Amino acid sequence: MTLAAARRTALAAQGFAAARPSGPPTRRTVMKVLDSTRLLQLDSVSAVVRAHYAPVFSRIGAYDRTFLDEAAWGHSARRPRQLIEYWAHEAALIPVQDWSLMRWRMVQYRNGRWGGMRQTLERNPSLADDVLGVVKEFGASTAGEIEKHLELDRPRSKDNWGWNYSDTKVVCEALFAAGELTVPKRVGFQRHYDLAANVIPPEVLSAELDEADAVRELVRRAARAHGIGAETDLRDYYRLKRVQTEPAIAELVDAGELEQVRVEGWDKPAYLHVEARTPRRVTGAALLCPFDPLIFFRDRTERLFDFHYRIEIYTPEHKRVHGYYVFPFLLDGEIVARVDLRAERSTGRLLVPGAFAEPGRDTARVAGALAASLREMADWLELDTVEVGEKGDLAPELRREIA
Repeated sequence: MTLAAARRTALAAQGFAAARPSGPPTRRTVMKVLDSTRLLQLDSVSAVVRAHYAPVFSRIGAYDRTFLDEAAWGHSARRPRQLIEYWAHEAALIPVQDWSLMRWRMVQYRNGRWGGMRQTLERNPSLADDVLGVVKEFGASTAGEIEKHLELDRPRSKDNWGWNYSDTKVVCEALFAAGELTVPKRVGFQRHYDLAANVIPPEVLSAELDEADAVRELVRRAARAHGIGAETDLRDYYRLKRVQTEPAIAELVDAGELEQVRVEGWDKPAYLHVEARTPRRVTGAALLCPFDPLIFFRDRTERLFDFHYRIEIYTPEHKRVHGYYVFPFLLDGEIVARVDLRAERSTGRLLVPGAFAEPGRDTARVAGALAASLREMADWLELDTVEVGEKGDLAPELRREIA
């Protein structure tokens, strides 16, 4: 395949080749995005909008974010929960039915997801049972609420601090990683923990899959979400290991679900999903959050779009090249620019401290399309104005377009 064809295939698989809804998006429209992405990464940074909201906006335009909130953190007989949190590609929202595909990972995490977590469990051997007891008695609770209940049961003396809040939070996270607790709701983005048995549907909770079968299914989902991808791409989507993905890919190739192909300029084999389509053209514009599934694996982003991208949140300000929270700008199937963005809700402004065009682009055309996308984002976020700063070669033209 040519690189251009591979790029169009990837964009179509991620939902960027579909026409936007003609009317106001519904909950069904929002959930259809998950049919393409299979997951939405969660992140605490709220410089513009929380990371899980942005990919939906990029694909369907302005929508009511409560649709996504209700799908993930609401439940009723009329509208059952559709999404659940777990460690997929980092912390992520996934379809409830996919929770059972992660059981093997929960087994791996039964003693903690990382060394510090294991040390906390060892230091507090009874805390996990105490946390589960509180949640069983009082229902969905934050780590802070659980801490308070534990304090009531075990008053602190002056020479003994008793249960440490951070330890309680760490143990809640350990139980979440192990699949014993899950997150039925968030308030102010703060997790409320409940017993998985109270939240996960019985048929999903009781499903037992062999690790190899579950991994093969995850690779199948990753391949469908990619359209075309190298082994490293399919591995990264659900943060699998090479020893897991290689046998799964071989089985899917043998079954005719994947086809091994060569992509122009790639130094590794690629795998084309049998249901992937390659449109002749991909049109339209989209601002891509740093954690968008299309670009969150930076190696793939560079191979597909010839676009070197690194998030600079943790880079000291004076060393940042493009800015704190930078959105790549997708236009007609190519990444043509990037903008540093900040939503200043107190003043009703969408701030653009920096705007940068990719080399060789028609900056007048890019600035016009980008200005329209920024206005659309500002309207969606209920911000009154878009204000462009001085940084970046695209800033002057973008400022004129905004004006």
